Amino acid sequence: MIYLDTHIVVWLYAGQIERLSEYAKELINDHEIFISPAVRLELQYLFEIKRITYEANDIVFDLFNKIGLKVCNKSFNTIISVALDFFWTRDPFDRIIVSNAAANRNILLTKDKNILKNYEKAKW
Repeated sequence: MIYLDTHIVVWLYAGQIERLSEYAKELINDHEIFISPAVRLELQYLFEIKRITYEANDIVFDLFNKIGLKVCNKSFNTIISVALDFFWTRDPFDRIIVSNAAANRNILLTKDKNILKNYEKAKW
């Protein structure tokens, strides 16, 4: 099982597969794929500020149908408990997204340099 960061979801939805590393493509093809609910919220924010043109639920539903993307249903309290120990970022989305993966020591697929530097299971 792997988790995807928000930008990965946007690229997959847009069909911009060329933006992914070869290793990222392998991870997506070889694992069950999840996102944090915080990714859905961040997608909606991006839609509201017009950085993307489709609403979060449309993107998630489409990727569920195309690649089996699932939204994680771990306890929010569990996720926040993990996030309390991440002092390396002030970005609430990053804290929650990483915490979703970190709760069970899962891989988080991201290109974010700060996450790659600070979460040992972050991969690109």
